[in-house]
Amino acid sequence: MKTLLAPALAILALSAPARQPSDRDAVLATAEKVFQAMRTRDTTLLLQISDSSAELVGSANRNGAAVLTHTSMRQFGAAVSRAKAGDVWNERMYDPEVRIDGTIAQVWGYYTFHLNSTFSHCGIDAFMLVKVGDAWKITQISDSRRTEGCTHT
Repeated sequence: MKTLLAPALAILALSAPARQPSDRDAVLATAEKVFQAMRTRDTTLLLQISDSSAELVGSANRNGAAVLTHTSMRQFGAAVSRAKAGDVWNERMYDPEVRIDGTIAQVWGYYTFHLNSTFSHCGIDAFMLVKVGDAWKITQISDSRRTEGCTHT
């Protein structure tokens, strides 16, 4: 009986439709594309995965006070493309948390940023996304930036 079951299961597995990515997978893939675009200076990719109104909101602590910066995705893309030739902006997120409710999603996770192989800073990235048709689009990325208390440096 066992010998007949294994081939039958193999046939079923081969005939089953390909697994469609879950919304969680798609949301994480969209966030990861930001890091890919930064590493490769691909401003087209950056704008493709973003809503036209998307912005980055940065928060840094200076002398005990929060200093906020607001940058449109177009401005961010321009900064990425203007990076010094040969420089690689390498950002990596660790153990991201994903929350989804219908057509909105959030990704929250600790990140480190390296310029080439040199550690620069760390913090938290918080991505807000909306589902437009079948695609997840970034509406905002907020991040904190610090140089102390960093792990994965």
